[in-house]
Amino acid sequence: MKAKAAWLASLAAAALALSSCQSPAPAPKPTETATDVATGLESPWSMEPLADGHLLVSERDSGKILDVAPDGTKQRVGTVPGVVHQGEGGLLGLATGKELCTDHPTPDPATGCLAVFAYLTTADDNRIVRMPLLGLAGSRSLGPAANVLTGIPKGSNHNGGRIAFGPDGMLYIGTGDAGNRNNAQNPASLGGKILRIARDGSIPRGNPIPDSPVWTLGHRNLQGLAWDETGRMWASEFGQNTWDELNQVKAGSNYGWPLVEGEGTDPQFTNPVLVWPTSEASPSGIAIAGTTLYMASLRGERLWEVKLDGEPTARARLTNQLGRLRDVTLTTDGRLLVLTNNTDGRGTPKPGDDRIVAITIE
Repeated sequence: MKAKAAWLASLAAAALALSSCQSPAPAPKPTETATDVATGLESPWSMEPLADGHLLVSERDSGKILDVAPDGTKQRVGTVPGVVHQGEGGLLGLATGKELCTDHPTPDPATGCLAVFAYLTTADDNRIVRMPLLGLAGSRSLGPAANVLTGIPKGSNHNGGRIAFGPDGMLYIGTGDAGNRNNAQNPASLGGKILRIARDGSIPRGNPIPDSPVWTLGHRNLQGLAWDETGRMWASEFGQNTWDELNQVKAGSNYGWPLVEGEGTDPQFTNPVLVWPTSEASPSGIAIAGTTLYMASLRGERLWEVKLDGEPTARARLTNQLGRLRDVTLTTDGRLLVLTNNTDGRGTPKPGDDRIVAITIE
């Protein structure tokens, strides 16, 4: 079968060892070094790296966007208007895109003129807004917010929330079924989908359904989007009780929810590339370096490293070291950063939580 549970690899290795007359020499144990970059964050959700080494970080409950410098100094950039936190909703994913400098009185020579795109929960829906990012590092602020896409279903859970610009310059949006399973298979609903829009909210050419932002359907709760160096798109997805998923995303594909969780046999649905027991994942943000994918896990409290060359294989790192992991990103200078999520009411905060941590893998 194409899709395989990541833990099957370890079971197979154990079985091979038991069947041998002589146990093989143990492989060197991989090590990771974790160094704090910033501490004292409150229910953080998303990290967006900038060209100058700074990070924009969203705080779900407060609706704030912070600028975190490479030395960990934090500056409040602004509060996104209209954010209503309830359950898993609030200020979620961030992405940045280049803008014309006409709306930027003081263009930043290090980053250029940028707009911040944010996925947020309001009193009525989930939506995408766009705000100019004004000022220079250390004194940044947000310009007025303009709606880009409205009407994404909201709920106390399953709000999705990850957004990212693809190699084609389009904005991709991962949504959840908002607690209504029927949304995922309903092409008229924006819930339980990956959406693809232009930066102004218009529908670009090439979408599978004419005049619709829907790119793929049949998702339960998407929280990770990224592309590898070959241009393939990947998405992480929460399962219900049995299997969490890593999917390769192809336009027009149906990933099966709620009719299938994990791998199925119906050819009309696309199977995941890898699955994990929900106790080992609850996957959120992903990032890719070349063809190595890193996936932050909440309930699983670990960082999954997935090799995408050939048959994908997965290795767990940082298991039970940092608590719940919400996001992972790669900075422009090559640092691998993870974002903890222990202050959102579901974790067990440690002193200094929540935090951004730089990871060195040996």
